[in-house]
Amino acid sequence: MAAKSGFTKAFSRVALGTLFSRILGLVREQVFAHLFGASMAADAFFAAFRIPNLLRDLFAEGALSSAFVPVFKQDIKERGKASAFELAQVCFTVLTIVLAVIIILGALLAPYLVKIIAFGFGDIPGKAELTTRLTVIMFPFLLLVALAALAMSILNSFDRFGIPALAPALFNMGSIAAAYFICPYMEEPIVGMALGVLLGGLGQFAIQIPSLHRIGFRFRFKPDFKHEGLRRVGRLMLPMVSGLAAGRVNIFVNTLLASLLAAGSVSYLTYSYRIMHLPLGMVAVALGTVALPKASEQAANNDRAGIAATFYRAIHLCFFLVFPVAAFFIACGVDIVGILFQHGKFGPEDTLNTYHALNWYSLGLIGFAGVRVTAPVYYALKDAVHPMRYSIISVAVNLVANFLFIPFFNFAGLAAATALGGLVNFAQLLHALPRLVTEINLGKVVNLFVRTVVAAAIIGLALYLIGMHPRMTGLGDHFKGRLLRLSIQFVIGVSGYFVVSYFLGSIPALRSTKKQ
Repeated sequence: MAAKSGFTKAFSRVALGTLFSRILGLVREQVFAHLFGASMAADAFFAAFRIPNLLRDLFAEGALSSAFVPVFKQDIKERGKASAFELAQVCFTVLTIVLAVIIILGALLAPYLVKIIAFGFGDIPGKAELTTRLTVIMFPFLLLVALAALAMSILNSFDRFGIPALAPALFNMGSIAAAYFICPYMEEPIVGMALGVLLGGLGQFAIQIPSLHRIGFRFRFKPDFKHEGLRRVGRLMLPMVSGLAAGRVNIFVNTLLASLLAAGSVSYLTYSYRIMHLPLGMVAVALGTVALPKASEQAANNDRAGIAATFYRAIHLCFFLVFPVAAFFIACGVDIVGILFQHGKFGPEDTLNTYHALNWYSLGLIGFAGVRVTAPVYYALKDAVHPMRYSIISVAVNLVANFLFIPFFNFAGLAAATALGGLVNFAQLLHALPRLVTEINLGKVVNLFVRTVVAAAIIGLALYLIGMHPRMTGLGDHFKGRLLRLSIQFVIGVSGYFVVSYFLGSIPALRSTKKQ
């Protein structure tokens, strides 16, 4: 099989699985918005869920996965499948023990954590207490999602991408089911959504167990904290944790500042971030998921030219698919938010406020996506120190920008600062990459970046002007009118983008012309 077509096929599987999961995620958010809007209960839930999520990137899809895959792939090549599976068994065991302790401590310290992360909630009677209860309930989600992420890493290392990509859909299904079958029977319906988080996390892990069995993996309790492979994972993971911890500090500050602003601010930022995360997950995260094991295998074979080729394929697809989505969100975001969320307790003012935050997140989407695709090259080569440094610098930029932007943009200033931090992080990673892999030509990447940005900007401006036409505005702001207007803009945007991209030469080749 040609290398490019193999990469594209794997990416397509992950992207489709992620798309299905993200669509269910939007359905989950729609159900949530319909039931709770931007209410006190919604703010409490989002703030409480953010507390275990602060640790999620450290022990799940972030540092753990990025550190585990290169070591696991190296063990498969140098020591064989049995040795690699023993490493995985040790990692499962140690992860369970460590997170069980963290969960117990988190539950005991929940009242203090809430006071820190959502200080402003204490001014509203009952809000901090509700957030604390929800935090205690949802803390075990951390263990479930971490086990699911480790299972995903093992399967991805064996080129099994389909089931792991579908696994997050089980989380969304659990949350949706809770909304209809648990919430109505709870004295406080929002508690039912917290229970749904646990149900969904369990499903996300359980669906991958049969696939693990098919590749020959069996769970064994191996509490070997001195295992040599575990130490290698730990050495690579430590700087990643430091960099991600800096990012978690930024999220903590954002939540704290949002809790001090007008009621609903936390919810507006959360809803808009969820929309932005659809293309981020479907494209950038999917590309990073496929690129990491591929680049790790090439690194184990000392194939630097192969690593460069993998990066070019990933970054080209990332630019081509993500940039027009960002332009589409900016040009048509009011209708997107209205269609998705303006139901029940979520009103027109909530739609506009969510759109204001979405605008800034859309600009940051370029940086967020670029980081997801570029960082795996560093991790595949077991360099976690530089991404850590760049992450800390970008967080510092973000924190300063928070206080500069809030006076001008209110809660949306937090989204603007986050976007700026993401762009700074990507710029640093990209600028330093040729020093790590000399076969990568930065000028080629920048040229591609400029051509794709120009194509996306042209289409975004065209869609905005089309939306302002009297015949389009005359369709109204009700659901059917918005859906029709958005459908027309989408068709014009997709076809127009391909035409403009063709003339600018920015359409990626999906297949290679020769065997590799």
